[in-house]
Amino acid sequence: MNKKPLIALLTAFLPCLASAHTLQVGATLPSASVTEKGEIVLKGDDVAYQNWNSAQLTGKVRVIQAIAGRSSAKEMNAEMIQAIKDADFPQDKYQTTTIINQDDAIWGTGSFVKSSAEDSKREFSWSSMVLDANGEVRATWELQEENSAIIVLNQDSKVLFVKEGKLNPAEIEQAMGLIKSNL
Repeated sequence: MNKKPLIALLTAFLPCLASAHTLQVGATLPSASVTEKGEIVLKGDDVAYQNWNSAQLTGKVRVIQAIAGRSSAKEMNAEMIQAIKDADFPQDKYQTTTIINQDDAIWGTGSFVKSSAEDSKREFSWSSMVLDANGEVRATWELQEENSAIIVLNQDSKVLFVKEGKLNPAEIEQAMGLIKSNL
């Protein structure tokens, strides 16, 4: 029996087996909401929170960065975020939405995660930032804990790309190409 075709088949499906998320390329993003904390909004120099729902994501091409409230998760896809910053996409057609799972923070660091998210919102006021105090999005989309997910959506919230974990250079190029071709 030749094992090469079987090994090739298993290798092809390994990325699918490694992630248990419910997000499917070509499908509409499953509905998710955050009611505890939520979207960070600026009111002058003050920060406020409002309920957030994924239905708000239509109308622009978006990259969702769904991350655990850990610096290691934030750093995991820093190269992708830097590529987005360098591309300087038009704000009327593109937006990054960062969803930070505060429930998946190292014990005792939840208040630091919150203040760091608020500081980031002040620095990048045009970005959409969501602080998910109870991990509602992670649970709804069945994302891995202690991780980073990158999701590219078109203007109709159809998933164009999804990957949990660190993107390699080819995946960053693929995601950036999908953003550019859908603007």
